[in-house]
Amino acid sequence: MEAINLKEKLSKFSDHWSPKTVGELNGQKVLLAKLKGEFVWHKHDNEDELFQVIRGVLKIEFEDKTLTLQPGEIVIIPKGTLHKPIAEEEVEVMLFEPIETLNTGNAVDSGLTKTENPKI
Repeated sequence: MEAINLKEKLSKFSDHWSPKTVGELNGQKVLLAKLKGEFVWHKHDNEDELFQVIRGVLKIEFEDKTLTLQPGEIVIIPKGTLHKPIAEEEVEVMLFEPIETLNTGNAVDSGLTKTENPKI
């Protein structure tokens, strides 16, 4: 058991849309990611997903609205909800999701889908 310094962990990588594992609890991954640009429209049929913005401004488009998250804010996206994250400038986020969750959900994309989240 040790403290996890998020700033230090985030300094260890620069790639976008490639979450890194910083821990696990109760069947959930705790991930850090840097986001920039637009992701793909997708949904997670069996899992809820939590985004916490650490730095930057994250927009998440839904079928009927766009949500804008500031640093220190979170959103829990219910399973089955179609969404698309957008980061006009680089955004740093922490994500909580079940271990088996695929980052692109139902939208498998050769450039964005990550089958593993390396531990940092």
